[in-house]
Amino acid sequence: MPRIYISVGSNINRDFHVRHGVRALVSELSAVTLSSVYQSEAVGFVGDDFFNMVLGADTDLSIVDCISLLKRIEDQFGRVRGAEKFSGRTLDLDLLTYDQQICDSPVVLPRAEITENAFVLWPLAEIAADEIHPTTGLSYAALWQGYNQSQKIWPVEFSWSEPT
Repeated sequence: MPRIYISVGSNINRDFHVRHGVRALVSELSAVTLSSVYQSEAVGFVGDDFFNMVLGADTDLSIVDCISLLKRIEDQFGRVRGAEKFSGRTLDLDLLTYDQQICDSPVVLPRAEITENAFVLWPLAEIAADEIHPTTGLSYAALWQGYNQSQKIWPVEFSWSEPT
């Protein structure tokens, strides 16, 4: 069964969207592992800070079906299609890897954001430290240890239960 990693992000009502987006994913996938939740500044535009995390899971879905699932869940939580690439998001779900697949279609895998953005690499290294990046041949822990770009990111306390 393929192991996948999905980045989860939100900067609009972020507690709600991260919590419920992850719940929707957990209901569709198996052997789910969750990273900590991290707060980071918006990258590429001026906007509210994001909450980001990575979810690992096993699935019988194909890559195409994984992408469809992620889009369906994003849409369920108000994702605006056709919005500017660098803009606020209710829920942003990106398939980072699908086992060790390397492909350009139907989506580029592994996603470039893994090595470019701390808000993807740090949580991925947290839950998949010893796994190997399909194109660099380095573990995610080694990639994180060698990460040298300046991005403001920090772990945050996150409650998976609804506020009362």
